[in-house]
Amino acid sequence: MKLGFIGCGNMATAIINGIVTNQIVKAEEIIVSDKSGSAAKRVEKYGITAITDNRELVRQSDIIVFAVKPQYIGEVMADIKDLITADKLCISIVAGKTIEWFHEHLTKEIKLVRTMPNTPALVGAGMTGVCANENVTKEDMDEALRILKGFGKAEVVPENLMDVVVSVSGSAPAYVFMFIEAMADAAVADGMPRAQAYEFAAQAVMGSAKLMMETGKHPGELKDMVCSPGGTTIEAVRVLEQKGFRSAVIEAMKSCAEVARNL
Repeated sequence: MKLGFIGCGNMATAIINGIVTNQIVKAEEIIVSDKSGSAAKRVEKYGITAITDNRELVRQSDIIVFAVKPQYIGEVMADIKDLITADKLCISIVAGKTIEWFHEHLTKEIKLVRTMPNTPALVGAGMTGVCANENVTKEDMDEALRILKGFGKAEVVPENLMDVVVSVSGSAPAYVFMFIEAMADAAVADGMPRAQAYEFAAQAVMGSAKLMMETGKHPGELKDMVCSPGGTTIEAVRVLEQKGFRSAVIEAMKSCAEVARNL
């Protein structure tokens, strides 16, 4: 099996790092193409072949990952559409481009898996939403999920939820980083050194997420466990509610999903 990546930006590099490190796909079975020539530097440490010809990559690959920015995908499709045959499995990580979009620019006969990963894939902790067209067999999907789970978790969702995946997962690391930064700023304002403040805030977020995932408890129940009557935590929660914390998050995510729908 030959796995090809058209485009080699941060997300493609994260995916490659995960699947090579976890031995999901051998480095010698992977090829990447990038017309700018930058791919070679990004993947040289893995011993992966890098070229600048997308058409040659398609010819050589059994599975093709579309990993370019949305504004460039139309040009890429125009260049390679005559080479995408029904026996090749296509995986898209291009934000906002629907299965129907690919049908219009290629053919309805293609086997297409549409995905939305996120940047924690860089450290093997990604979360990827996955859907597929009717041509993708169970075996095809199993193979796609095997690759996608090489850098974190992957869940199959209906395509109409993919824009929600963008807001709750794809873009969500930015919100979390802002939260960590705000907590660290507050700690610094109260006298804690900056580096230590980031460590405390980041570990609190990571540990809280791990606690929820491993216990299976509702986040509200876990919140209540920390909020002693008349205590410090419930006072912080009161102020967050007063300032519209939850509403701000909800409205931001709804705006994010709307933009995703219109890409």
